Amino acid sequence: MTNAGVTILIAGTCGVFALLAFVWFIAWPACTAYSRTWERAAAAFLSLYVLAALVLIGAAGGAAIAYYWDRIAA
Repeated sequence: MTNAGVTILIAGTCGVFALLAFVWFIAWPACTAYSRTWERAAAAFLSLYVLAALVLIGAAGGAAIAYYWDRIAA
């Protein structure tokens, strides 16, 4: 397996585990906290805002590391 293949495999595995953690810790408790169907649907929809915020924070952190890498590595 090439270095790029290993990187893709690790990134995919981390992505799957991150998505499972989001469902386990955020989406599932939000949906099970309510009894009515429309409340559960609203909670699931609003938890997508949490997912978007987590993705944006992660992307901003990754972009900051990539931008300042020459200063960090030195």
